[in-house]
Amino acid sequence: MASGTEIDPIHQFELQKVFEFKPFGLDLSFTNSSLWMIIAVAVISFVTIIGTSKRSVVPGRLQSLAEMAYEFVASTLTGVTGKEGMKFFPFVFSLFMFVFTANMLGMIPGAFTTTSHVIVTAAFAVLVISVVLIAGIVGHGSHFFGLFVPSGVPGWLLPFMVVIEVVSFISRPISLALRLFGNMLAGHIALKVFGGFVAALIAAGAAAVLAPLPLLLAIALTALEFLVAFLQAYVFTILTCVYLNDALHPGH
Repeated sequence: MASGTEIDPIHQFELQKVFEFKPFGLDLSFTNSSLWMIIAVAVISFVTIIGTSKRSVVPGRLQSLAEMAYEFVASTLTGVTGKEGMKFFPFVFSLFMFVFTANMLGMIPGAFTTTSHVIVTAAFAVLVISVVLIAGIVGHGSHFFGLFVPSGVPGWLLPFMVVIEVVSFISRPISLALRLFGNMLAGHIALKVFGGFVAALIAAGAAAVLAPLPLLLAIALTALEFLVAFLQAYVFTILTCVYLNDALHPGH
């Protein structure tokens, strides 16, 4: 009989300590989330560093993968911000590669999906908005705050519009964090639930008649989750580009 941890769809998101480290009473223990973040960085480093080390005229698989990632992010960034936005390319490329790799690694059975924790996605969202604010203020000074003052609005309506623009700006990191977190969390829960259905039906001896139904759905959900893993990395990246465009061109 399966144990509760094997069929519990939430168990896969629990933080587990790899080893404890509590200097001065502060818990800095190394967790499974930290481990899979390091694995994601190692995979990215392997693809980008090893893949571009030879720079062959006829690229190999790793070089082709690295070049495709570079061109994809570069075209996305310049398509939204123009060529001026390329100064943010290292930042945007790093974000896309980490989110995409972390999402894909989370599809490995037994792996941990770091982007399914809101604290991780919130940290990235705060980082994005902080870069936008710093870049906007450094590049345009007080003119950057014109972002909150739409042009062509009647004077009596302006205070209301400013409040709406400020609230909209503040909500950006919230929506950015929750969108990625929610999609990854929901997708993995759905996969776990339907996988549990298959296991339960097989254990009940109904595999020949009923098990193929949830099994086929689980396979379809797995394929969909791979697509979602890419799309969420893309959406996170393109929204980052949109927000950076406001830092580069704050005028309405």
